[in-house]
Amino acid sequence: MASRKSYILVAFFVFLMGTEAVLAANNGNNSNGNGNNDGNGNKGDDNGNGHNGKGNGNANKGDDSRKGNKDKGNGKGNKRERMTILIQQIMMCLHHCLLDRKDIFAKTLVCPAECPGKKPKKNKRNKGCFVNCGSKCEATCKWRKPNCDGYGSLCYDPRFVGGDGVMFYFHGAKGGNFAIVSDDNLQINAHFIGTRPEGRTRDYTWVQALAVMFDTHTLVIAANRVMHWDDNVDALSIRLNGEAVDIPTGGDAEWKTNADERQVLVERTDDTNNVRVKVAGLVELHIKVSPIGKEENKVHNYQLPDDDAFAHLETQFKFTNLSDLVEGVLGKTYRPYYVSPVKRGVPMPMMGGEDKYQTPSLYSPHCKACRFQSPSGFASI
Repeated sequence: MASRKSYILVAFFVFLMGTEAVLAANNGNNSNGNGNNDGNGNKGDDNGNGHNGKGNGNANKGDDSRKGNKDKGNGKGNKRERMTILIQQIMMCLHHCLLDRKDIFAKTLVCPAECPGKKPKKNKRNKGCFVNCGSKCEATCKWRKPNCDGYGSLCYDPRFVGGDGVMFYFHGAKGGNFAIVSDDNLQINAHFIGTRPEGRTRDYTWVQALAVMFDTHTLVIAANRVMHWDDNVDALSIRLNGEAVDIPTGGDAEWKTNADERQVLVERTDDTNNVRVKVAGLVELHIKVSPIGKEENKVHNYQLPDDDAFAHLETQFKFTNLSDLVEGVLGKTYRPYYVSPVKRGVPMPMMGGEDKYQTPSLYSPHCKACRFQSPSGFASI
């Protein structure tokens, strides 16, 4: 049976590639089309969730610039664009859909009119088209932002949702660095900022920066310290091996490496403070920089100073090819047969392990439980 399924997958893949070739040839012979073919495989659900009086209520419906584009060229472009999206994404559904769903062979996935493309060109806040690999295989519209209630999320006063779907808190320590994921070929550390109001026994903490270590490289994504928050000012900085990454604001609004080795792509998903980061074959991150607002500060009695907005990262991870022995505060929740030790049914289920996962610095792959092996020539900052 397994062998038969493998043959089916290969045959279907060849069919998809053949379809793409035909479309490409037709598109070359008739240059009226204008589709785009960027890809993304985020499985996160629609955003708009709230927590502790704080949420990302992204209710923007986008512009209506697509209305009225009924000319012949645009129709051909949309047809090619939608088929390209299908080819790029349907392979991600093979395991979840094709092995268990016979009806997929007779199903054509078409992006809804609300989100005809994977990557909105004119308004980055619009939803993008994704293939839903859940209970049914379908093309749906999703916000291109982190979903703080979705699998692999890390938000707020660090609140995680693990690969097992269980929510938990991990407080760490103000100024501390902890291994979020540590595997054979991937290490992700987080730097915590925080405060301890008078009378409290622990710190309030948030994740201010992430360091993604892979191959011989270190990619750092950080929220800049700002005195007063302004949504129109970028408070996000990214560095690869110590060199600043300048993300364009126009066109595709993306930056990527051009080397023959593993590609790194950084794409804006809003004009400011929102990006999608992808390290090919390892991990994809949807990141948003958020402040602690005055109301939130008052409600939770954080007692933050007036000259610091405590800008921090809200992140949702999607991993590729993690090993069965993956470690880290979040990483271990992706192990097969993992059973969470946190107490269920309480407002703030706590996950321990600070001693196991604390690292000497944001850029260090070393901790008591860490698995990442620094290759020769590793770019330690």
